[in-house]
Amino acid sequence: MDRSEHLVPKDPEPRIHPTAELKGCKLGRYASIGERVVLREVTVGDFSYFERHSEAIYATIGKFCSIAANSRVNALDHPIERLTQHKVSYRPNEYFRWLGVDASFRERRQAQAVTIGHDVWIGHGAVIMPGLHIGNGAVIGANAVVTHDVPPYTIATGVPARPLRLRFAADIAARIERLAWWDWPVEKLARAVPDMQAMPIEAFLDRWEDSAV
Repeated sequence: MDRSEHLVPKDPEPRIHPTAELKGCKLGRYASIGERVVLREVTVGDFSYFERHSEAIYATIGKFCSIAANSRVNALDHPIERLTQHKVSYRPNEYFRWLGVDASFRERRQAQAVTIGHDVWIGHGAVIMPGLHIGNGAVIGANAVVTHDVPPYTIATGVPARPLRLRFAADIAARIERLAWWDWPVEKLARAVPDMQAMPIEAFLDRWEDSAV
């Protein structure tokens, strides 16, 4: 059998578990949404996936992101400056027949959108607070609570989350950024996977920075 026959991509349609709840979302190719995931106004990039019981609202998720179970992207905000921070003040429709959703508070939440870069790993039970940006290639540790932006290729852990270390030296990270492998056609990506598995990062970059490959 010709090796090229092994590189034929599978159906690119997103996979959504029947128990997941999505509203106002846009899913990229090969995206996967797991069991009892809840998404509201979220854009999910190609190949990114949410594991079971995760939630996200008002967020843009890049390509090739790995979002572990029980994580929360853009955790719910409450109007703590009001007399009550309870949702009776911003979602009174749940309790009173003629009172509607507080549009100004909803707009405030939408303005605090979260942006997740490409190839980001969000660990089990991690929480990303409103309005943050997580850079390409970053890692968020399990059960971390992220309250500040996380730079690209940075591993952040703890409560509140703080930088632990970098995944790569600055020059290597810059080369990966320029390579922008997440934008490759799926056929090129398939050809590159064996090298991803077998080659040290510097050797991989040396080979695949050549656009003729």
